[in-house]
Amino acid sequence: MENQKIKEILIDIKNTNIDFTVIQTGKESKRVNGFYKPDTHEIFLHNLNFKSDNQLVYTAIHEYTHHLITEEKSLIVPSGVIPNSKVHTQEFWAKFGELLNIAEEKHYYSLGLENAPELKALTEDIKTNYLAKNGELMQEFGKKLSQAYDLCKEADIRYEDYIDRILCLTRNTAKDLRKISSVNVNPAIGFDNMKIVASAKKGDERNNIEKEFLDGKKSPSTVREMMKQRASKSSEDDAKFRLEKEKNRLEKTINQLTQRLEYVEESLANL
Repeated sequence: MENQKIKEILIDIKNTNIDFTVIQTGKESKRVNGFYKPDTHEIFLHNLNFKSDNQLVYTAIHEYTHHLITEEKSLIVPSGVIPNSKVHTQEFWAKFGELLNIAEEKHYYSLGLENAPELKALTEDIKTNYLAKNGELMQEFGKKLSQAYDLCKEADIRYEDYIDRILCLTRNTAKDLRKISSVNVNPAIGFDNMKIVASAKKGDERNNIEKEFLDGKKSPSTVREMMKQRASKSSEDDAKFRLEKEKNRLEKTINQLTQRLEYVEESLANL
């Protein structure tokens, strides 16, 4: 695949206002499949690492994600400062997943599980007999820990000491286990994703997050980023409501003070 074709595909997946260059190095690398240079906006692809255009496009999208994040960050950093967009943050993985979904919809990229029947069968085995069963086991584990918590209180034993030195669990793990056992979470999504669902405070929000996992196509990083954005928007809405409420209160106070000032001025004029 030619460099220009790769560039056209990337732009069609998501447009950018900053021009960039795609360069296939003609090399093989054991360290990386490609890299992005934010100062020159160049995407380098070690094309001899790939057996197919599908693999090439996947890596191109990965590096293009760095470019798009560089573009976003350039709007908020001081002029002349090159944003550090090379790190793989939760924001990065969420955007990368979003671009992959678009690439699949436009038939530029395909995971290809349907072409690997043995892997597809193994995937079903993993989901059913390991992810789901492990989730169920962790739920039961959490219930046992809640029972242990109550028994520790009855026996005047510090639960934290019991967790630390008897069960040799980290406190965060024990907390997560008890949390997933206290809410209704589908174990089919797996223990780690159950923790994400259980972290949501409202039941309808937990249901929506759980549905995202069950529907597939979204990584844990993508779901976490969605939760973060929703929380941020909710916080902004709350802040707006508080400011509007304060504005109304101040306007009412100003109106009352204005009336009082007029009364005082009239009283002074009559003296």
